[in-house]
Amino acid sequence: MKLLIQPQDGVAPLVTAIAKAKKSIDIVIFRFDRAEIEVALKDAAERGVSVSALIAYANHGGEKSLRKLEMRLLEAGVTVSRTADDLSRYHDKLLIIDHRLLHVLSFNFTHLDIDHSRGFGIVTRRRNLLQEALRLLRADNERRPYKAGLDAFVVSPINARKQLLALIGRAKKELLLYDPKIADAEMLRALSERAKKGVDIRVIGSVGRKSPHLRVRPLTGFRLHTRTIVRDRREAFVGSQSLRKAELDSRREVGVIVRDSKVVSGLVNTFEADWGAKETAETVQTTPQVLKKNLKEMVEKLSPLNPLVKEAVKEVVSKKGSAGLNKTDVKETVEKAVKEAVRERVQEMLNEAEEQ
Repeated sequence: MKLLIQPQDGVAPLVTAIAKAKKSIDIVIFRFDRAEIEVALKDAAERGVSVSALIAYANHGGEKSLRKLEMRLLEAGVTVSRTADDLSRYHDKLLIIDHRLLHVLSFNFTHLDIDHSRGFGIVTRRRNLLQEALRLLRADNERRPYKAGLDAFVVSPINARKQLLALIGRAKKELLLYDPKIADAEMLRALSERAKKGVDIRVIGSVGRKSPHLRVRPLTGFRLHTRTIVRDRREAFVGSQSLRKAELDSRREVGVIVRDSKVVSGLVNTFEADWGAKETAETVQTTPQVLKKNLKEMVEKLSPLNPLVKEAVKEVVSKKGSAGLNKTDVKETVEKAVKEAVRERVQEMLNEAEEQ
């Protein structure tokens, strides 16, 4: 079992895993703008790997970009499915390689999440977790009901409330939590009860209702985009669901509870470093200034190899033919593609900031 820590690990471990796939790749997508991952998926399909992508039906402002992604992947030979609309949101992030290597991620496949946010991922070959993830994936692909079969595999709205309450209830000495906003009344009561029993509870993020029993501070230096609980430095949850009612009861969210000592130690060490970091004016919030900085970085990465740009150039070539194509056409097409990508990403960032 391995722990991914963002932003320091970056996108490379995901691209490498995809590149090493021999038989199959299954990926679940909520937000996506990483050209490296898209290219790796297309390359895998081209070399004969069976690539399947389950893509959210909506992501609050980013539906247009998701539908374009679907078309690009389909053209590359990827099998694409869309989630149902029975839940308010399908927000899980999974990557499975060769039915042997499972990635459960708290972060999306985006520049903002991977390069600018605190996020974690669990990478494991444990058969019971793999089989349960594949069961969930089959159910969501086929739009069938899913029934939880493993306590350590935490799925909203199926068993998340029960398993996370149980995890909190097992705490004897300490609970360390990363959460953008803890607001569920039952979860807040459970945390307060543990604190009254002498459990030291620290939260990096925020809580919806102030409690004298919880020590809370914001994350400094990064944007916060993980949901993590460490119990007594022996057991940990990493996933996509905050301790909020909607994320526990009406959305598809996925996480895992693990006891691997190296993973737990990595989470504890990161938490302690983040907890001890001095607050500065550079604390990352999704402000207009941060949006501008992140978007500038994204634009710089929209090289001629980026799928958005390649798609736009392909479109103008098909309309005018290669003989009638000139430098002005190419320049205008690329500028249009970049502007459209930036406009869509601005809306997604603003919507995501509003949600948090």
